[in-house]
Amino acid sequence: MGMTTPPRTLAEALRARDDESLAGLLRARPDLLNPVPGDITQLATRAGTRASVVRALEHLDRFALQTAEALAVAADPAPYETLLGLLTGDGRDDGEHHDDAGAAIADALPGALATLREQALVWGEDDRLRLVRTAREILAPSPQHASPTGLGPTVAEATSGMSPGRLQEILAAAGLPATHDPVSAVAALSTLFTDRARMGALLDTAPAEALSVLDRLVWGPPYGEVTPNPTPPVKWLRDHGLLLPVSTRTVVLPREAALHLRAGRAHRVPEPRPPAVEAVAERDPQAVDGAAAGQALLAVNTVEELLKGWNGGGPAILRAGGLSVRELKRTATALEVPEQVAAFWVELAYAAGLLASDGEADERYAPTPAYDDWAELPAQERWTALATAWLAATRTPGLVGGQDAKGRALSALGPELDRSAAPEVRHRVLALLADLAPGTAPDPETVLARLRWERPLRGASVSPGDTTDLRSRIALWTLNESELLGVTGRGALATHTRALLDTGPAEAAALLAPLIPEPLDHVLLQADLTAVAPGPLERPLADMLSALADIESKGGATVYRFTPGSVRRALDAGQSAADLHAFLAAHSRTPVPQPLSYLIDDVARRHGHLRIGAASSYVRCDDEAVLNEILADKRSVTLRLRRLAPTALAAQIDPASLLEGLREMGYAPAAESAEGDVLITRAGARRTPPRTAPVPVPEGPPLPDATLLGAAVRAIRAGDTAATVVRKDAPEAPATEPGALPRTTSAETLATVQAAAMTGSALWIGYVNADGAASQRVIAPVRVEGGFVTAYDHTADEVRTYPLHRITGVAELADDATA
Repeated sequence: MGMTTPPRTLAEALRARDDESLAGLLRARPDLLNPVPGDITQLATRAGTRASVVRALEHLDRFALQTAEALAVAADPAPYETLLGLLTGDGRDDGEHHDDAGAAIADALPGALATLREQALVWGEDDRLRLVRTAREILAPSPQHASPTGLGPTVAEATSGMSPGRLQEILAAAGLPATHDPVSAVAALSTLFTDRARMGALLDTAPAEALSVLDRLVWGPPYGEVTPNPTPPVKWLRDHGLLLPVSTRTVVLPREAALHLRAGRAHRVPEPRPPAVEAVAERDPQAVDGAAAGQALLAVNTVEELLKGWNGGGPAILRAGGLSVRELKRTATALEVPEQVAAFWVELAYAAGLLASDGEADERYAPTPAYDDWAELPAQERWTALATAWLAATRTPGLVGGQDAKGRALSALGPELDRSAAPEVRHRVLALLADLAPGTAPDPETVLARLRWERPLRGASVSPGDTTDLRSRIALWTLNESELLGVTGRGALATHTRALLDTGPAEAAALLAPLIPEPLDHVLLQADLTAVAPGPLERPLADMLSALADIESKGGATVYRFTPGSVRRALDAGQSAADLHAFLAAHSRTPVPQPLSYLIDDVARRHGHLRIGAASSYVRCDDEAVLNEILADKRSVTLRLRRLAPTALAAQIDPASLLEGLREMGYAPAAESAEGDVLITRAGARRTPPRTAPVPVPEGPPLPDATLLGAAVRAIRAGDTAATVVRKDAPEAPATEPGALPRTTSAETLATVQAAAMTGSALWIGYVNADGAASQRVIAPVRVEGGFVTAYDHTADEVRTYPLHRITGVAELADDATA
């Protein structure tokens, strides 16, 4: 439906839009959809609320925001030429503004204006552009504050409380004719400040020091403090109206005068074009992919190593939630990484659903059942699971070690690490990297500058080089975390990451697989009691070797060291000496060194020679000499042992502590059950109950899909039809107010509905549902019986049945009305 006259309100402007344009508004501002507005008027009202307008302004880019700010300081309404002039200036360039910049502004302004119109922040034709009132209140200057442009209030606003006598003094000092009408006096002063020639002549008579004062105020803030006896330059400016009093000690440079001094520009530096992301290095794409793949494999192995270390039950959970500083340090030491990096790996495992609390009374962190499924996947699929979880997570590990708003420390896995902006910033940073040529590493500062241009209001600071705002910090963390995770290699986006962003995990895994070495089924045993794994190992081999030896160094090749303690660990897990010899012979490409065989046999010979059970605890051994040796050792004093029999000792400590104490003394005892059987300790037995990965905290309402948008637009259109349809009033009834429910008696309602059912005509009704909510509807009655009317509801676009007693009244539609 086209409009023959310009819209007078935002509602009229929205009503003139087509369905696609309305859907675009709801897509850009999804907060308007909850709940779905009943009609266009409700939509316009909701679009003008302060919370919704602030949210819309926060999603504008720098130039669209500058366009809105320029409209806020222009007269309402403003023609397109005035808006363009506020952005480009009046031609009196001071050296900071060039012709190419003016051309860029002229090219970019229609797009910025289209964005503001689409989001219902600006409405009206080009000759009468209007900024919605709430946005003007937020962005426009007032006598109490300056606008984001640095401009102060107008002459009329600044002189609203000034006495007529003072106005006459200013007119006389400025050489203007006296007038007793304050409105005329203000208009004369405003005309003077906007007249280029007369204003130039006035400033030519100003002292040089006065011009210096104006230079300090012209780009904002426009307010200054004065003493009761101001200096001559300030007094000259105040006498001529170039500084107007706001209070007894504060003056302001009026907007019209500031615009003259700015050569007509609302902004010192308009930014119509986004800053380019610049490169710091051009690398070979294959080298980038290789480096990223190596880091991806290391990331997978690091997460697996972390969770293996917590297999038997991880660290305790703080009362307030999260890991303690001591436990984070211990984890960092075990992973051989800095604490901040350890926090990243812990949070990544948690975001991927591989780690959670066990829910016990003494609550601890432990791997989830999903970890076992994840560990069985090929390395490339394990990586895509981690990378996908990282992209969507609102958990922000970079905050660990900082403080919350109340000054409390933020801990890893704690409850205060969710930041809803994190996923959007991560995706945007990677999208900027994807726009560069393959192998190109970006300059981080230019990435931050681009993000600030795209969302200037979302951070706390927009100063160049200042990274204190949250979006900039998340962007820097994203660049660092991308390198740790193998999303980037040597600073450039990897090919498999481009596939992950464009097509999904399956394609990314397919591209990553050839770059990851095939798992090996062998190691190289050396005479110094070490084993070298020249690459990633098959999972059964890696699990067995991690139980039999300690990792000494990691990298391209992993070095394992065999010690008495590590061999005892394998024996505790149920392996025999023969099993260990067979395992090493089967998986070593080199002969098993004799020292290693001797080590295994020696530990196995002593393993289980002592038996530990529960008395409080006891020690039994068939060799009396061994028990005599233990009792004679001074280190056994803390174990509080006493002899029960020639082959048995009792202790006053629990079996686990006794077991650990004797091992520290150099013995290799084995625990036994009440039946005398050796207890086997198997790693990896502790799991949490089934847990789901943490749900990201959304940033505002979710983006609606096409189906929801289409249904919402139809409902709004139908509701608007019901609210604005032309109807007839009963001859004896007073005319209904626009938007008011019709009122008729029960008999009149029944008769009118029955007549409409016979003729097939449509009616306008008022209806109150069971919850007491009133609405207006346009229906076409089909059947009336049993106190109910069955009709096609044009508002809901479906057939419905209504109780007659809930219909407040009916009215026929006008002959030329369409439902």
